[in-house]
Amino acid sequence: MDYVLVSYFVATRTAISYAVGEWAKIWPLQTLIKSLGAYFVRRKSGNPLYRKVLERYVQMATEAGVTQAIFLEGKLSMDGKLCPPKMGLLDYILRGYHPENRKDLIFIPVAINYDRTLEDRSLLLASGDKERKGASIFKSLRISLGFISKVLLLRFLGKWYRFGYACVNFGTPVSTREYIKSLGLEFPALEKEDRFRQIEDFANHLMGKIAEVIPVLPVALVSKVMIENMDHPISEFEIKAKIFEVTETYKKQGIHIYIPRNDMDYAIQVGLRILRLRRVITDDGGGYQAAPGEEAILKYYANSLAHYDR
Repeated sequence: MDYVLVSYFVATRTAISYAVGEWAKIWPLQTLIKSLGAYFVRRKSGNPLYRKVLERYVQMATEAGVTQAIFLEGKLSMDGKLCPPKMGLLDYILRGYHPENRKDLIFIPVAINYDRTLEDRSLLLASGDKERKGASIFKSLRISLGFISKVLLLRFLGKWYRFGYACVNFGTPVSTREYIKSLGLEFPALEKEDRFRQIEDFANHLMGKIAEVIPVLPVALVSKVMIENMDHPISEFEIKAKIFEVTETYKKQGIHIYIPRNDMDYAIQVGLRILRLRRVITDDGGGYQAAPGEEAILKYYANSLAHYDR
């Protein structure tokens, strides 16, 4: 959904070229993603010729002014937290960049968050130890088929709810020329090890800019409060009070909070409803509590805000 959302929001301004892993080369994803301007990359290929051709392709696209979307983390988050950046495509772009001879390269940080990541349980299974991974593939398939069947049944019965909200934030553009000048760098003149070290610093700088604009959504807020109060049931009134406290702190820090309908009370109700319908939390009349064995899902969504609390 990242590809679809970002392409949709920028469609009136530009077309985006994406680098996509081979995981997407299946029907019907392949056709959809190609139509969005993607090209497929064999990330694990060790073929030197393939790497050289890919490098030149990316450099020519950059020189031609093509707007490119790079997923710096290079993979899906298995626990909801930000992952360390990968530097392959970034190195291809920057290793031949001369600010005096070329236009400025502008990187626009983009941050996305969801009230529900469709593959959340499968990702948590895949993050387990190696002995469990073989079994987790079949369990993931069973979960996926069960999920589709449940959605179809609920739609037939007229009891289906949407999956919540998705939000995309665009951060302050980062000028490569200004960054290079501030440090007195020249990437093409650096030896490979020094260049990689400097590019890693630049990638971490970009990741920091992305982290600053990750949207705060209802499910993440409710999950955060539930995780922090795991040892006892918590009433709806207490949940609301704690969320209001958290959001006030975030607002003072300049953090963007998406409040659907501009109504915080409604936003909290949305978060509670989604987690309750998914049986992630229970309400036995004495207050809300994490359902047995569902703590990992709550942590997954709460982790999307973890960097704000450091």
